[in-house]
Amino acid sequence: MSLARDIADLGSSATKLDAVGSNLIINGAMQVAQRGTSVTSISTEGYKTVDRFRWTMDNTSAVFTHSQSTDVPSGQGFANSFKTEVTTADASLAANNQTRFEYRFEGQDVQQLAKGTSNAKKVTLSFWVKAYQAGTYIVNIQDTDNSRLIAATYTVNASATWEYKTITFDGDTSGTLTDDNNLSLVVHWYLGAGSDYTSGTLASAWESLTTANRAVGQTVDIASSTSNYWAITGVQLEVGDTATDFEHRSANDTLQACERYFQTYSKRTWNGINEHATNYKMYVNGVFRQKMRAAPTASFIGTVIIARPQVSVTQRPNALGGLTAEGFQNCAWPSSGTYGGQLGTHGDAYYYMALGDGPTNRIDFDAEL
Repeated sequence: MSLARDIADLGSSATKLDAVGSNLIINGAMQVAQRGTSVTSISTEGYKTVDRFRWTMDNTSAVFTHSQSTDVPSGQGFANSFKTEVTTADASLAANNQTRFEYRFEGQDVQQLAKGTSNAKKVTLSFWVKAYQAGTYIVNIQDTDNSRLIAATYTVNASATWEYKTITFDGDTSGTLTDDNNLSLVVHWYLGAGSDYTSGTLASAWESLTTANRAVGQTVDIASSTSNYWAITGVQLEVGDTATDFEHRSANDTLQACERYFQTYSKRTWNGINEHATNYKMYVNGVFRQKMRAAPTASFIGTVIIARPQVSVTQRPNALGGLTAEGFQNCAWPSSGTYGGQLGTHGDAYYYMALGDGPTNRIDFDAEL
């Protein structure tokens, strides 16, 4: 093969590689839902179902059901969407009420936007949405490092119909984003907003964040009726002023990317050693499948036990130690109680920590933004 042909092929490969990874959103096709595919009685904020997308609600008594739904736009290659449905309505929209869906970015993952420089880049957000309530909705981008905001409206034209939306936001020449693993940028989809959030002027260009300019123009309040729902899929954020076709990624690649922020373990056993009779601590090589964003918090859910082979006693663990982004080093259990003492009398002995069948029984590791 000629040198000229080699160079041409190299250029072609580079172009293909550059085209991969243009979507800054992880799990935009709502493929991964490690916490569960359906969660009922949602009345608090946090990460609930599909990975990487967060739910926020303030000062409202409404209750929601969230699901990884199979309701999707036809012929677009999607198998799942995120769907929220109202199970208990709050018909009174108080001034300080707000409900929103959001995606959060680490600062180091959005440096390519060149924010805060003369070369600040435009970004285009695209997504498919389906809602019971037709009307005007707000989506905005918030710079949490510099308390700045830009917002836009989109319209759901027909009830219960999948619609494709694209919105281009200008680049911001003010306020650089911190180049680290902490929160810097958030995309908010507003589903309801009281007058505290709508009484200003729409931030159609980047400006300082205030309470009053966050959701100006929002006419819909999802919490108002149990008939209401809102679903979304195919979420893509890319540099430039043009929306391209959604970048479909494999389920495996998406799961690995999600596990930087959240991992769950079920039906697994870790072996370890209790090196002293009164230590009540098992030393273990708890290496994570993927390195996480930061040292996570751990939650024990369902059947999680510490036991010793040939000794018919068990103890539920109450803490993990040596937690870092890479894993954990030990597991402790209470030094008092029915079984703590009996387990603790066996120094220099092999122990194990066992998890029951998932998803009911598991240990969750959370390093979300």
